[in-house]
Amino acid sequence: MAQAQRWVVLKFGGTSVSSRTRWDSIGRIAAKRVADENARVLVVVSALSGVTNELLAISNGDDVRGRIAALVERHRGFCVELGLDPATVLAARLDALQALADDPRGATRELDWQAEVLAQGELLSSTLGAAYLRGCGLDFGWCDAREWLDAVALPNQSAWAGRLAVNCRREANPDFGSRFHAQPAQMLLTQGFIARHGDGGTAVLGRGGSDTSAACFGALLKAERVEIWTDVPGMFSANPREVPDARLLARLDYAEAQEIATTGAKVLHPRSIAPCRDGGVPMVILDTERPDLPGTRIDSSAATVPGVKAISRRDGVVLVSMESIGMWQQVGFLADIFDRFRRHGLSVDLIGSSETNVTISLDPSENLVTSNVLEALAADLAEVCRVKVIVPCSAFTLVGRGMRSLLHRLSDIWATFGRERVHLVSQSSNDLNLTFVVDEADAEDLLPVLHAELIRSGAMPVRDAGVFGPSWREITHGKPQRAQPWWVGKRDVLLERAAAGTPRYVYDLATVRARARMLTGTAAVDRAFFAIKANPHPAILRAITGEGLGLECVSLGEIEHVFATVPELSPQRVLFTPSFAPRREYEAAFARGITVTIDNVEVLQRWPEVFRGRTLWLRLDLGHGEGHHEKVKTGGVAAKFGLPLAKVDDFLAEARKLDIRISGLHAHLGSGIDDPQHWHGVYAHLAAMADNIGTIETIDIGGGLSVPYTPESTHFDVATWRSGLDELKATYPRYGLVVEPGRYLVAECGVLLLSVTQVVEKDGVHRIGADAGMNALMRPSIYEAYHGIHNLSRFDDADTRDFDVVGPICESGDVLGRDRALPVATAEDDVLLVADAGAYGMVMANTYNLRALPAEEVIE
Repeated sequence: MAQAQRWVVLKFGGTSVSSRTRWDSIGRIAAKRVADENARVLVVVSALSGVTNELLAISNGDDVRGRIAALVERHRGFCVELGLDPATVLAARLDALQALADDPRGATRELDWQAEVLAQGELLSSTLGAAYLRGCGLDFGWCDAREWLDAVALPNQSAWAGRLAVNCRREANPDFGSRFHAQPAQMLLTQGFIARHGDGGTAVLGRGGSDTSAACFGALLKAERVEIWTDVPGMFSANPREVPDARLLARLDYAEAQEIATTGAKVLHPRSIAPCRDGGVPMVILDTERPDLPGTRIDSSAATVPGVKAISRRDGVVLVSMESIGMWQQVGFLADIFDRFRRHGLSVDLIGSSETNVTISLDPSENLVTSNVLEALAADLAEVCRVKVIVPCSAFTLVGRGMRSLLHRLSDIWATFGRERVHLVSQSSNDLNLTFVVDEADAEDLLPVLHAELIRSGAMPVRDAGVFGPSWREITHGKPQRAQPWWVGKRDVLLERAAAGTPRYVYDLATVRARARMLTGTAAVDRAFFAIKANPHPAILRAITGEGLGLECVSLGEIEHVFATVPELSPQRVLFTPSFAPRREYEAAFARGITVTIDNVEVLQRWPEVFRGRTLWLRLDLGHGEGHHEKVKTGGVAAKFGLPLAKVDDFLAEARKLDIRISGLHAHLGSGIDDPQHWHGVYAHLAAMADNIGTIETIDIGGGLSVPYTPESTHFDVATWRSGLDELKATYPRYGLVVEPGRYLVAECGVLLLSVTQVVEKDGVHRIGADAGMNALMRPSIYEAYHGIHNLSRFDDADTRDFDVVGPICESGDVLGRDRALPVATAEDDVLLVADAGAYGMVMANTYNLRALPAEEVIE
């Protein structure tokens, strides 16, 4: 029977070929493709893990004989591990490797000798693998990639790139297919990374070349697809090693995949995409350890979905800044500049220009960027302009369709970079990426922050299941099981309450008490206060104080409300932490005997008699803010809160004049902070300052604990938070530890019940209207906040479509949620439930358009 001539190309990297169990996996996967698809299989392999690094050192003349001897022993040992005889399987290969040590070309490190050295890793691994798989009874043949892949010379290519970072011909000769098909084995195994030079010798494709080899074979064979098997299950929205919450990208088109790979995603080499794109061959990235995961599929039929798909970071970027007044309107200046880069064999990546300056970046992965090359380039450029080389830098790139249309959603991204020294901002002409280049020293830990901001803002549409898969955390540890919200079990009760009229807030006091007990059950916390601005409902205040918490107020109205609601509450359990409050509010707070916090020196200078002889707490600005939105970050130069650290000495001097005793230090940097270690840093900073001040008894690390508003969010990591506080308390036992959360205690206790007014379709957008919107819940409008929205009347209806949920207010921003999956049958008078609305809901409600305020009630 004639063999099938359909091909599937499988590429396996270094970690996938470095153990016997991994070779067993390769055999199973290849055999399955043959059996399931009636196709022939070509397996392309890299060198064993770490071998190419050793060969690179050898090619650079570093301990050539010692390193070759070690590689010989490693491959002999692995051969034995595979149950093979080294003398039979590897003798010729190892002889060839050892002969390179005596090759006269090595003395001068000729480029063709270096290529021969670098090629040995793949030749050895493929020889071992083919022998092992044949020994397992599989019909595997071996072929030399140099007989099939031809290097092609490119214009202006350096001699180094023409031998050690080559491109391969992707258009097959007329007889290529018939000759390749004629190889008898059903499955073939060959090498990545190597090709035939035009002079008949060996050339290599450079780092990541095995991906490109597989893609070239796929294009030449017109394969069904090219599968890249690696140690991660595909491309992610960020490097999953740095960002555990990065999401698997399930489907991409070639252009987006190219941008993601080019800007830092190391799972796929950028040069591997073009051969498959031009040949119309789909690519799939799969995980050798988790072969059942769907991975990332890249093809031309992927749906176009606007939004940021990924953010990446590249280190080691070199910036070259060129300045000259003479360049303004000078014909040919840029041509001269770029010709000088060409002469040094350098390929330019990013470009930024003004009337007197041009700044470009060089990507070290695509250039031989050494100090000698840069010195020669700088000397050459100095003939026509002033030159400054800035190294090392890091480039952060956002990739996705319609980047220009997303700029309004990137305010937090711009703000974050605004706190760093940004050397270059570059937006691609194809509207697919936006790049910021900063000092590499400032890049540490930025990627998780930026990724979280993209999700929170909606710029990264992670709820689009056609593009985004599970997170790395879910893949490696399983999807976290979130407890069923309290309101699911009380649906009938809530429908009854809604019948009394909507809009209506309903609060579950059991949820409030559970959150309060979490705080009181934290051993390191000496005192906890509830920031009542989040929700001052009397029943909630009584429930919280009944659990032993104090209350934190920011206005005289809140103070009076507290004592009217809980008249028996001791003033020692009340904090007053105002912002720009009038003098009379401080006087009233002191008259009540409650603890007062101030955050500027001017109040002492202008109202000395108000503060003379008092004991106060001092709120500091530690120089930066954190949180889920720029408007809730309460630290840094843009925030009005807190005394700058530079003014602490002036404040203390003024306090001594007035016989003021500072007994507490306080810092609160923002809300919705996910990182449990955040408070560790705040406490350590304040404790170090407290030691210098000498009168401090209490350190208040604020609140800001996050709430899982979105479906993909996880609950705040209380265990890690507690562990960090325990460690700090052990280090600084002399200070009382105070926390003062707001939303964490009450957000999940509250729901907002609304009634559907109309269901409307306009130009393909389906909208559900409700009897209240931003007048009842402002958070979505002012913070772009996400709240779950559910049709309580049709809760079990599985037939859904995406709706925007809007209110009746005459503002374009009156949108409670976009693209929410709600029942198709949604109709007038259905009851909608807006979840997690217990914090900053009713307290910010208003009567705009003269619409009535929502009602409120509690469930015990």
